[in-house]
Amino acid sequence: MSGEILILTIDGDSHAEHVARLLAARGAEAVVFDPAGYPVHAVLDAVYHRDGRVRRRLRTEKADVDLDRLTALWFRRPQAPVAHPEITDPVARAHMEQECAVFAGDLWEQLDCRMVPAPRERVRLAQRKSSQLALAGRLGFELPDTLITNDPDEFLDFYNRHQGRVINKPLGVPAGSRADGEGVARMSEPVSTRDVTYADAIRFGPVVVQEYVPKRVELRVTVVGRAVFAAEIHSQESNHTRLDWRRYDPGGTRHEVHELPPEVAERCLRIVRRLGLRYGAIDLILTPDGRYVFLEVNPSGQWLWIEKATGLPIGAALCDLLMYGTVGEETAHVAGRP
Repeated sequence: MSGEILILTIDGDSHAEHVARLLAARGAEAVVFDPAGYPVHAVLDAVYHRDGRVRRRLRTEKADVDLDRLTALWFRRPQAPVAHPEITDPVARAHMEQECAVFAGDLWEQLDCRMVPAPRERVRLAQRKSSQLALAGRLGFELPDTLITNDPDEFLDFYNRHQGRVINKPLGVPAGSRADGEGVARMSEPVSTRDVTYADAIRFGPVVVQEYVPKRVELRVTVVGRAVFAAEIHSQESNHTRLDWRRYDPGGTRHEVHELPPEVAERCLRIVRRLGLRYGAIDLILTPDGRYVFLEVNPSGQWLWIEKATGLPIGAALCDLLMYGTVGEETAHVAGRP
C-alpha cells in the first residue's frame, strides 16, 4: 500500500482511532500500531543492500506496511517493546527489551516521511519543563514564580516568601505515564504544612514548586501546524478541579471556545515551532485581572474531549497535517490564526 500513515500509540487510544476514522473517510490509509506488540505480535525488517538500497517493513496480524513509502508517522503515545513471555529470566527479558527498543526506535527515526509532532529525540527534548519555562519567558509569556531545587532551605525561603500559597508539580514523569510497571498520575498539589515538616527530604532529588496563580479560567491551547485552537476550562466552578483541571468531571466542567489575543496566539505558535514541534498542547491560566500565564507544553497532550465539548475541529486539523503537512485554510480559519 502506498501513501500510508502510521500511528504509533497505546492500544485502545480513542484519539488515534478517531483520527484513523477521519482519515479513512478522506480515502487515506492509516495503520495504528503499538510498539509494545513488538516482537510478540509484530515483525520489523530492515534490509540494507550492497548498492545502498534499503527496504524496511512492519508486519502485524492486520497489516503489512512498507515503511519506506509512508506519507507520515504520528508518534501519538507509543509504548516500549515487551519481551516474549517465553523469556522468563529478568536479566534476559531486560536485555531483549532493550535490544528491541533500540532497533525499533532507530528504525522510526530513519524514515524519510513527515513526523508528528516531531522525531522522537526532538520530542524528548521538548518535554523538558525547565527548558520550556526558559523559552516561554524569552518569548514574552508571563510565568509563575517557579523554583526547582534539592536545597531544603531554598524551598523553605520560597514557601515563606509566597506565604504558603505554593503548588508542587511533577518534573519529569507526566500524568498518565507508566514507571516500573505501575500507573503514575501525579497532579499539581498544594504544598501543605505537613509537607513543610518533611522539607529535609528534598535533598534526595529536585522538586518543582510554583506560586499559586489565581484563575478566572484555565486554557488548553492546542497548536496543530499553523492552527491555534483555544478552549476555556471552567475549573474554578468546582472545588474538585480548582487546583488541577485534570481532576475534572467531563459532564460537570464547563468548556467553551476562547478567543486569544493575537499576540498570545502568536506566542503559542512560536513556542511550539521553537521546540521543533508540529503539534503541542499548551496549558495557560487566565487570571481574574486578564493576564495570560504560561504553565507548560505537552507534545502528546490530549485533545479529543475538547473537540467533543466545543466542536473545535482539532482532529480534522491533524488529518490535514498528516496528509499534506499543513492545515487547510478552512480549518485554520475556524481555529483562528495570528
